[in-house]
Amino acid sequence: MFLAIMKQLILSSRQVLQECEQVPFSVYSSIEEQRIFNVPIIKPMLICVLEGCKKIGKEEPITCPAGNFIFLSNSPNIDMRNIPSDTEYFALLIEFDFEDFKHLSYENSKTDMFFQGKLDSILQKTLQQFVEWSAFAPSSIWSMRKQEILQLIYHLGYKQVAAVIESASVSHRLHHIICADILSDLSANVLSAKLAMSESTLRRKLNAEGTSLQAIKDRAKLSHGLHLLQTSLAPIGHVAQQCGYLSQSRFTDRFKQLFGITPRELRKTRMRD
Repeated sequence: MFLAIMKQLILSSRQVLQECEQVPFSVYSSIEEQRIFNVPIIKPMLICVLEGCKKIGKEEPITCPAGNFIFLSNSPNIDMRNIPSDTEYFALLIEFDFEDFKHLSYENSKTDMFFQGKLDSILQKTLQQFVEWSAFAPSSIWSMRKQEILQLIYHLGYKQVAAVIESASVSHRLHHIICADILSDLSANVLSAKLAMSESTLRRKLNAEGTSLQAIKDRAKLSHGLHLLQTSLAPIGHVAQQCGYLSQSRFTDRFKQLFGITPRELRKTRMRD
């Protein structure tokens, strides 16, 4: 029964993605192992492994096998390995916004970087309903259903779900603004105005967070590229353009520098010869 529900969740996820252009979840799959470094986690993320195994970290990696989930905080950049089973690696991903957590409470002064759990039948059925509902539900109510998933995880005993969210730093807020208009090279003046601060204050705050405006722009564009490469079969040149790069070779160089793998190498892990 347990495996049957997981198989149905995989089938439903694929079917909805084929039918709909915009949905409140993503699917990452591969037939060969993927090793990706420095993956930025901008929003808290639920990763449900339905086939294969995910490993996160370097020296003592966290292992999340099929039938389990891992919930990541919005704070870290992580190294990850997606390891297929005999058939493939398949994971369902759901990102959460800060307001989705507003009804949760947890007496913990420290943010949990992650926690793991079992995809029991109740959670699986809830995710199944969420995926199927996504085929016709308007985006204006996506947050409501995401809050229901968080509430369920909380009441299943994973109360630390209320402690996996960091306060939105200037870097996170800036990243969100840039991602919302990824093809526009927004100036420092425009970005600082959107954050209701002066340009000098913006640069000072970013410097205090150990980053820069250009670094955040690059990371936002490349993160979008990583997502497109993992969720579509669009030509790499087209992906580069969708990330604001006029040169595919420049996109490839920057991508390899950040993630430790080229777009072509990553694409090959999803394709059969």
